Amino acid sequence: MTNSQRPGPPTDCDERTSLEGWLDFHRETLARKCEGLTDEQLREASVPPSELTLLGLVRHLAECERGWFGNVLAGDEKAAEPIYFTDEDPDGEFHLSERDTWEEAYATWQAQIAAAREATRGRSLDDLGVGEHRSGETFNLRWIYTHMIEEYARHNGHADLIRERIDGATEM
Repeated sequence: MTNSQRPGPPTDCDERTSLEGWLDFHRETLARKCEGLTDEQLREASVPPSELTLLGLVRHLAECERGWFGNVLAGDEKAAEPIYFTDEDPDGEFHLSERDTWEEAYATWQAQIAAAREATRGRSLDDLGVGEHRSGETFNLRWIYTHMIEEYARHNGHADLIRERIDGATEM
């Protein structure tokens, strides 16, 4: 598992440092929600009939990092290709089997976070993405950071409930 040290977002800084700090805070929050659990526990669904699991959330957020930073912002055609889902299974990141492990999902997620950091390096918050979004809209880096913070925050709320159901842990 991980031994994460969740950084607190800075409280007296410029806008970009604040956005990056909050995003890193939420990334680490999800990692902490997964710490100490077995692959079986990480694949445990929240409440039937939902397929929502901690492992599925990690895989979903890897897809989000790749899509928003790699594809929409940087225009990397490879990042437009999904990792876990397909046209036939658009929620594939949540459809788990016994073969799906924390080790693989965590490594993939961390690789996508590293690629996201690389994609943002040297860019202004006002820089528009050069890639294609399915809506046809254009997004600046500020919007992407804000959306990703919202995406993580929402799913960290799900992770809170899933983790509490698995082992009762609420302080993480």
